[in-house]
Amino acid sequence: MSDNRIVLCIMAHPDDAETLCAGTLAMLKQKKWDIHIATMSPGDCGSTELSREKIAAIRRKEGVVAAALLGGTYHCLECDDLFIMYDRATLLKTVELLRRVKPSVVFTTSPSDYHIDHEMTSKLTHVACFAAGVPNVLTPGIEPFKLIPYLYYCDSISGKDKFGKAVEPGLRVDISTVMSQKEKMLCSHASQRAWLLAHHGGDEYVLTMKKAGQRHGRTIGCDYAEAFRQHLDEAFPSENILKTELGEVVHINSDY
Repeated sequence: MSDNRIVLCIMAHPDDAETLCAGTLAMLKQKKWDIHIATMSPGDCGSTELSREKIAAIRRKEGVVAAALLGGTYHCLECDDLFIMYDRATLLKTVELLRRVKPSVVFTTSPSDYHIDHEMTSKLTHVACFAAGVPNVLTPGIEPFKLIPYLYYCDSISGKDKFGKAVEPGLRVDISTVMSQKEKMLCSHASQRAWLLAHHGGDEYVLTMKKAGQRHGRTIGCDYAEAFRQHLDEAFPSENILKTELGEVVHINSDY
């Protein structure tokens, strides 16, 4: 692993990171890692009342506030909500982000999820992690980042793929000691709570996050946990760096 202790989380929308992996980010922060949280979109469809421009401005600010709770940096790649595309322009923006931040570890969304924006983000991040070191992928003014980072996919929002089949994690991280911090980060996204209440008809924003954490926690005998799968395909590093860094709070699924 490179000496740079930098972790980059690339998600589709503001609040995705806080829902899916903020606990693990908080634990890495305790180990002196620098935290970067990026979203492909500012979440500009996330309101029933405000224009795209107004809700995007609010949600960008919420992303900055949430990341700052870990002393972290928020980035937005300014794709349109619901229109995150796997195309040349979007991939190059993602490569540019990798080359600027130079992370050793990357988190992203599940390859199969309820929202197509999540699936496209997962695909773009996977390819960008590989392409960031390819010299002939040109990003003027930004040099290639030669290290292929450790890549982890977060759990899907419901713990299931789009066909309703449970997604079995490769590992779980006990985040019980930092759950209050994760909750505070998620609550920074007040506009999303209002959106879900209006559009989905339920006010269970934080409760849903906690229930998912409890479900994974029960599996490993703790209060709350987050679930991941590591990308172990050709060229990607195979060491489980989360286990190396976080030790006994990381529980490997021996049946995976």
